[in-house]
Amino acid sequence: MNVRALIPMLLALCLSAGHAACAAEPPLSLDPPAPKPQLLVVGLYHMDNPGRDVVNVDADDVLSARRQREIEAVARALAEFRPTRVAIEFPQAEQGELDERYARYRAGDGELGQSEDDQLGLRIAAMRDLPRIDAVDWNGMPPVTGIEVVDYQAGAERLGQQDFLAAMRARLKARSAVDQQHLQQGSVGDMLRWLNDPQRLRDSNAAYFDYARIAGDDDYPGANWLQFWYGRNLKIFANLTRIAGPGERVLVIYGAGHAPLLRQFAQQSGYFEVADPLEYLPGGS
Repeated sequence: MNVRALIPMLLALCLSAGHAACAAEPPLSLDPPAPKPQLLVVGLYHMDNPGRDVVNVDADDVLSARRQREIEAVARALAEFRPTRVAIEFPQAEQGELDERYARYRAGDGELGQSEDDQLGLRIAAMRDLPRIDAVDWNGMPPVTGIEVVDYQAGAERLGQQDFLAAMRARLKARSAVDQQHLQQGSVGDMLRWLNDPQRLRDSNAAYFDYARIAGDDDYPGANWLQFWYGRNLKIFANLTRIAGPGERVLVIYGAGHAPLLRQFAQQSGYFEVADPLEYLPGGS
């Protein structure tokens, strides 16, 4: 029988049996695993233009011959990290759907879509012959009494701070225009090196604190939303610890806005040894 045809059956058997190499979680302990797992967080632009961010880069066609060559170069470079896990921005609760997609792709029954989940996540996991790709995202409703307490746009209008919010968005658009220029004038590798530049990451993360300033008296819609943003990333971090056993090498493919916090949590927690993506991404001098 064709070996590739066996992949979906083997994966299903592996998952149903809870095979340690596929789905088992390390036992919960106050101490990090020994040896510590390695974590490489690579911040991405959204290659399929879902338009879900406040300000969005307009990605060109990643399926074009040029971009495919560049993405293949990025994938080969990141594979040099030798990941034992690849984690992507896909709902943790929908791991089963991801398992099926990955099994079909490995069996040659499915093409890669335009998202970075497929173009880099699935591609690299298959290159490394990993039995599984991990969904670690959480983006549900925060534990609040009502959506209005985190609606910073309505809060700005309520508090007469519309001009401040407009200025915030203008600054974000100006930064996004710089990102757009890097994408248009360079390769995918160049773009990812820019998105993962330490100063660019610091500037990106600092911008989130402007939201906290949308406030008045005992009304803090901006800070409430920022709590949600930090909470979401803490849950993603928790999901990463659940898949990272002793000595694991975890490659994280995620939206660039998440990268500073995921690295911060990984470093400050002491759970991971954090690798520098600029040591792996192509395009550097």
